[in-house]
Amino acid sequence: MPSARPAASLSASSSSALLVAAIILLGLNLRPILAAIGPLLDSIQAGTGLSNADAGLLTTVPVFAMGVCALAGAQLQRRLGVARGISLGIAIIAAACALRWPLHGSGGLIATAALGGLGIALVQALLPAFIKRHFPERAGQLMGFYTTGIMGGAAIAAASASPLAQSLGWQALLALWALPAFAAALLWRRAAAPRVEVSSGAGASLPVGSGRAWLLMVFFGIGTGAYTLVLAWLPPFYTELGWSAADSGLLLGGLTLVEVLAGLVISSVIHRFPDRRILLLVVLLAVLGGLACLIVAPAQLALPAVILLGCGIGALFPLSLIVSMDHVVEPAGAGALLGFVQGGGYIIASSMPFIAGLIRQHSSSLAQAWMVMAAGVVVLLLIGVRFAPGARLANAR
Repeated sequence: MPSARPAASLSASSSSALLVAAIILLGLNLRPILAAIGPLLDSIQAGTGLSNADAGLLTTVPVFAMGVCALAGAQLQRRLGVARGISLGIAIIAAACALRWPLHGSGGLIATAALGGLGIALVQALLPAFIKRHFPERAGQLMGFYTTGIMGGAAIAAASASPLAQSLGWQALLALWALPAFAAALLWRRAAAPRVEVSSGAGASLPVGSGRAWLLMVFFGIGTGAYTLVLAWLPPFYTELGWSAADSGLLLGGLTLVEVLAGLVISSVIHRFPDRRILLLVVLLAVLGGLACLIVAPAQLALPAVILLGCGIGALFPLSLIVSMDHVVEPAGAGALLGFVQGGGYIIASSMPFIAGLIRQHSSSLAQAWMVMAAGVVVLLLIGVRFAPGARLANAR
């Protein structure tokens, strides 16, 4: 009888470790369906006849789905349940990747992009709520592991895309990502099964009547647009300059790794800066500097561009969410604001890859797309100076 408590404790510890592993593996599977496209885009377009504008849809459609599901996060949570909804999401991602083997025409690729985006959106909308509910004291740490997993998955997918495609073919390479997604689905079902679902109630309404909430949404959307633009079009931009697909994929993989490090650094020092505008200025100037490198001398300044863009974009994502959370006090209001900011923000960000595709289609170059994004960063600088410490939503309760 005295050994029952240690045995139970060991079992609980093993269960928690399994769940943490499942959360990290889920994160690793949320970006490969997007990040593997860029390094292979020239081959995909040559094999399918996909136009530049339609190529942009391969990133635009999934990111748009992320936004819609973020706006509907509370409703999804009530209808599906958190754990069950996450299971459905990762299963959809696995199916979308697998379907790219038989459906590798232009229409099939766009359709599977939409399907994969739905799966990503479900996991992304529901997993933070699961973490906060079951690991309240470790939520920040686990969110860090989860977001690092997301960026790590993007880096692995981008860096390995071209070498694996040379051996397997790009169709098989895109479908190959169904295997880790399927593994994540199995691990999640096993790890999350003992956890009891608890209804969260109606929650707070979206702050659609607050001008500051809309400003935060636009800020997040333009900033995330820089990420989606680079993810979709940086490798094709460098293949235009004569780089190999493998080298351009490694460039994107390296940039993504810098993003991971920047996100971790900003999360560790944010408490030292009660006035977030100082960090916002530095981060946005880094993004602007990286875009300037791409515009002025992309071949000669490739490494500085990767470092500046990686540091800027990687830090801007968590920083923009932290700035949003600074505007509310109550947990329910914070969740509603975050859903509104990310939902509308992802919808805004989804337009950038498509706009860049249209620019490339009509000008045969992506240089103008970097200029458009640079103008967006200037807008962010003007918005960012308004985020003074102590600001709150006008209708925050």
